[in-house]
Amino acid sequence: METRRRGFRDRADDSLLTLLGEIPELIRNLVIAEVDAAKKWLARTAKDGGWGALWVFAALFVLFWSVPVLGTFVIAGLSSWWPVWLSALVVFFAMLIVTAVLAWLGILRFRKIGERKNPVQSIAQDVKEVRDEL
Repeated sequence: METRRRGFRDRADDSLLTLLGEIPELIRNLVIAEVDAAKKWLARTAKDGGWGALWVFAALFVLFWSVPVLGTFVIAGLSSWWPVWLSALVVFFAMLIVTAVLAWLGILRFRKIGERKNPVQSIAQDVKEVRDEL
């Protein structure tokens, strides 16, 4: 039996029955290789996702502490024309309005999710229809 580069055999002289007999082993090897590749992909993706989430969390942490600084800056700027207490109230109510608008936009987006057809439900429906036909 002659082996070539990367461990592949020359199958030109094998009979049809020999080749057919090796199909289960080849399929098993293919499935094992695909599962191993999926595991490696999942590990790399999880690692990249974890680091990405960490960097996004760090950015949100910095943003969280920069919002009060911006509010203080706006209050200080408005206090040139108005009393400080009025400037603070105006900034507070402006932030409440922005919060309400952003929350409303988020709720509208979540409603769209409920309206879409879930692909898992579609697959389950297809499997049910095939099962009913058999």
